[in-house]
Amino acid sequence: MYQRIVTALAEDIAAGRLRQGQALPTHRRLARALGVDLTTVTRAYAEARRQGLTEATVGRGTFVKGLPSPALRSAATPGIDLSMNLPPQPAEADLDARFAKALSDIRAESGLAAYLTYQQPGGTAAERQAAAEWLQALVPGITPDRLILAPGTQAALFCLLLAHAAPGDSMLTERLTYPGLKAAASAAGIRLIGLDMDEAGIVPAALDRAARAGAARLVYLLPTLHNPTTATMPAERRARIADIVRKRGLTLIEDDPYSFLAPGLAPLSTLIPERAYLAASLSKCIAPGLRTSLVVTPDAEAAARLAGLLRATLQMPAPLMAAVATRWMRDGTAEAIMTAVRSEAAARQQLAREALAPHAYAAHPSGHHIWLPLPAHWPAARFAAHLHGRGLAVVTGDAFATDAAPPNAIRLALGAARSRVQLAKALDILADALEQRAPDAVIV
Repeated sequence: MYQRIVTALAEDIAAGRLRQGQALPTHRRLARALGVDLTTVTRAYAEARRQGLTEATVGRGTFVKGLPSPALRSAATPGIDLSMNLPPQPAEADLDARFAKALSDIRAESGLAAYLTYQQPGGTAAERQAAAEWLQALVPGITPDRLILAPGTQAALFCLLLAHAAPGDSMLTERLTYPGLKAAASAAGIRLIGLDMDEAGIVPAALDRAARAGAARLVYLLPTLHNPTTATMPAERRARIADIVRKRGLTLIEDDPYSFLAPGLAPLSTLIPERAYLAASLSKCIAPGLRTSLVVTPDAEAAARLAGLLRATLQMPAPLMAAVATRWMRDGTAEAIMTAVRSEAAARQQLAREALAPHAYAAHPSGHHIWLPLPAHWPAARFAAHLHGRGLAVVTGDAFATDAAPPNAIRLALGAARSRVQLAKALDILADALEQRAPDAVIV
């Protein structure tokens, strides 16, 4: 998307629709106008400046400069993109062979054509039964009537917003939150109220104050391996938050793509099942392309309502992907892949510890990302642009901020590297940049 913005900018300059010296919109204004994340515009402006399309100065803004040479335009894409939080794909996971075998087995049993037609929204009864059995370790006692299969957590989040809020309403969340939630809330016309966090996650007193003040009735949290800070809420904090949700009559949406990587703590929603939804995604522990999220609802009525909203917006999960995910949950393949992913994630975290030893950052031993506060002399946007110029893409703190005061930090997605060798190269670039002083050129 950011490259499409740069291409459009270049075309408008070439066509004379934009003139040399003309001021461009601020990052936030353009993000709002295009309906994209702020980080997308930040990357687009950084790339436009790298290509010589624009120039920027502190306090004045970004201005059209002109068209670059064809040679520079052809070297636009960073060599290592660690901006997307993806699970690594170690050889032990053997996704190609496992996926081919699953398709072959499905074809032998029922044929593939059966999965190229309409299916039930929320998953078939057999799929929900398999998912309920597989989730027992995470959500003891879960029954199929409380569970649906969604085509990814992003779709489920949007439908849950439609179910529990109206345009103009507010929703409580951590001060730093998942960019996908920000996009969904913006599309639904819902205002996010970011609350204070500490090393254990959202601060209970902040949640209680906001709830008592009637700021919102809906709260979204990511208690395990929080994105981006990596904070994992301990059991005592979960109990306190659950008490507040119950006492203040809130409805909780718990986003949980990471518990399969870091098992041991019961989901927050299991403490208040009557007031909570849990979205347990397979995207971060197996593969995003499965587009399968297992959504636990308070009761059968809530599950039916959510399935109806999925029908209205996305019709159904992709039947073939749901069939593959179901088969993998049943035959042990899902657990085998997750074991390989956990092992690879741990190895990549070790690489980060070795490369960034002098620098303080937040991480989890099995997590896919790290959260790196930057020194004062390196404003995040300038640092990201500097890394981009050296072939490394990362995400800055403003992508996650719910207010106008984002932290001066970046998130580095270790799992997005194609290999440990590529990750080691990226970490070398990052470590070297941290030791440098910021250049005089400024990106705003």
